[in-house]
Amino acid sequence: MAKTQAKAETNVVVENNNLGKTGSFVRENQKSLLFIGGAILVLAVGYLIYLKVYLAPREVTATNQMYVAQNFFEQKNWDKAINGDAGYPGFKKIIDDYGSTKAANLAYFYLGIAYLNKGEYQKAIDNLTSYHGDDSMVAAEALGGAGDAYVELKNYSQAETYFKKASDKANNKFLSPFYLKKLGLVYEAENDYKSADETYKKIKSDYVSSAEAQNIDEYISRAEARL
Repeated sequence: MAKTQAKAETNVVVENNNLGKTGSFVRENQKSLLFIGGAILVLAVGYLIYLKVYLAPREVTATNQMYVAQNFFEQKNWDKAINGDAGYPGFKKIIDDYGSTKAANLAYFYLGIAYLNKGEYQKAIDNLTSYHGDDSMVAAEALGGAGDAYVELKNYSQAETYFKKASDKANNKFLSPFYLKKLGLVYEAENDYKSADETYKKIKSDYVSSAEAQNIDEYISRAEARL
């Protein structure tokens, strides 16, 4: 009994000593901790000022200047959409002049699609993969566009990756089966008819009301004939 009590008292002493060491550490490093805390506060305040005073006006300016390039894009005038015209910047200059803005981020998407339509596939990939947005539809189209460019470059393994990403990112009955069908065609180009068959059947089972599902039996039959 006495030994048990002594052991308990020893444990209490050890715990108190450990607490004492922790308290000692805080006291000895109090100035450093206060300095670090103050530095974090200054950085946080500085970032808020940066957002309000510097970035916000640039965002407005970039958005206002980009509409002309967007009009050229809608007209499929790819060169002017890329490089601008009559004093108005194209998407390329928007990115160069207004980096870190949402407008510049969106310009990567437009620029990538423009290059894709011009047949400049590596430039298309570079810009489409630089787009990082919250809009799942635009993000899916950027990924799918990169997949298209990789197909044109006959880099089918990368095309697979991007069509899968595009289908997953879209996560809807319109774009997901669209990119799955492209994925199936890539598998066929690689003579991977088993994967093509599975992909086409996924469209038939999971996206039965989609446009792609309406004639998917033809693609399934073609893939199965090659197994």
